[in-house]
Amino acid sequence: MPKLHQRLLVIILVVSVLLRVVASIYLGNKVEALPGTFDQISYHNLALRVVSGFGFTFGKPWWPVTAAGAPTAHWSYLYTGYLAAIYKLLGQVPLTARIIQAIVVGLLQPYLVYRIGRYLFSSTAGLAAAILTALYSYFIYYSATLMTEPFYIVAILASLWISMCMVKEETNAVEESSPGKTHKRFWMAILLGLTLGAAVLLRQLFLLFIPFLFIWIWWASGRKNIRSLLISAVIVILLILPFTIFNYQRFERFVLLNTNAGFAFFWSNHPIYGTQFKPLLTEEMGSYQDLIPPELLSLNEAELDQELLGRGIGFIVQDPWRIVLLSISRIPPYFMFWPSSSSGLISNIARVTSFGIMWPFMLYGLYRSFVSRKKPLIIQPVFLLYLFVFVYSMIHILTWTMVRYRLPVDAVLLVFAGLAVVDLAESIPMLRKLVHADT
Repeated sequence: MPKLHQRLLVIILVVSVLLRVVASIYLGNKVEALPGTFDQISYHNLALRVVSGFGFTFGKPWWPVTAAGAPTAHWSYLYTGYLAAIYKLLGQVPLTARIIQAIVVGLLQPYLVYRIGRYLFSSTAGLAAAILTALYSYFIYYSATLMTEPFYIVAILASLWISMCMVKEETNAVEESSPGKTHKRFWMAILLGLTLGAAVLLRQLFLLFIPFLFIWIWWASGRKNIRSLLISAVIVILLILPFTIFNYQRFERFVLLNTNAGFAFFWSNHPIYGTQFKPLLTEEMGSYQDLIPPELLSLNEAELDQELLGRGIGFIVQDPWRIVLLSISRIPPYFMFWPSSSSGLISNIARVTSFGIMWPFMLYGLYRSFVSRKKPLIIQPVFLLYLFVFVYSMIHILTWTMVRYRLPVDAVLLVFAGLAVVDLAESIPMLRKLVHADT
């Protein structure tokens, strides 16, 4: 990397951290329901209960329909553990947790985007993507909230980057029997397992993408890497297993990790929507809890989650065409980039100044990366990013859609936006020298 690019990357990372620390200080020690951040109230209160010795319970009836003092597995154990550890070691000060999170995420998000962009396109494209990531309003906003999103996005970016490196290592010219190569592959497999496990522990939905990821690694590396993939898979299983056992002890039934898939699937496909999905229920539609049949309310959280999952599947079986139309209606709110009268000022500003500005660059970057391919598309590292954007988006379009659920996709698409910015800079004489500084 040229020295100029090294200095620019350092500046980008410093700016990224500073912006996120400022956002953290602005939010301060008060944990309240700002737009799109209600979950932080749950994580904060749950962490306080854990620190106080009450375990994973709430002191009063809580979302979704968890009784006071009843066990809950609705929330990420890993993120709750992070907050509980900070509160235990450094005092029950939310600002401390915000600032630590802001520093870690402020460094890693733009750095990982830079590494991916540099590998796929050029050092300059990676720098451009890192700048966009550092300044992305949504990322600045959510990095300061006590929610899973910031660390979750980091884990996803890291897993995608390591996956590309694994394929590159497998397909380079070094002999198969080389001890150095074998050793490096082993540690990369461990790192992949740890990053995938972290992503799953932060949001279990990511489990649905892992099979696609493994299949791509296997195919792109020439049907090799089986041993490395087995190592990664075992690590993911070992990271999940303690929580599965913990859940069985509390609920006396199998719960893989969290009790939220059934609730989301039931509510998102409920007939009350008809064929038009709404991210939030209107006053006329009532509350989400009102949609749960009264005869099920005596069940514990795990039993209710599994019963609702079955009924959600029943909605699909009963009227599959309605579900198709309902899923199509989720596309606009998922990719929403325009201001809305139903959104608050903060939401509208964050939306317009991030995705609202960047989506044309993202689309152009996708186009440029596609038309410039030289090898079969499926074995190229860039295909992994296409695959993630498509699969992850489809998961939410077919289930539950909110703008913040799209943020991991935004993080990946900013890599392509970086490529588009470099193309634009090529047409400006003053910037052309900088663009070619790494050639």
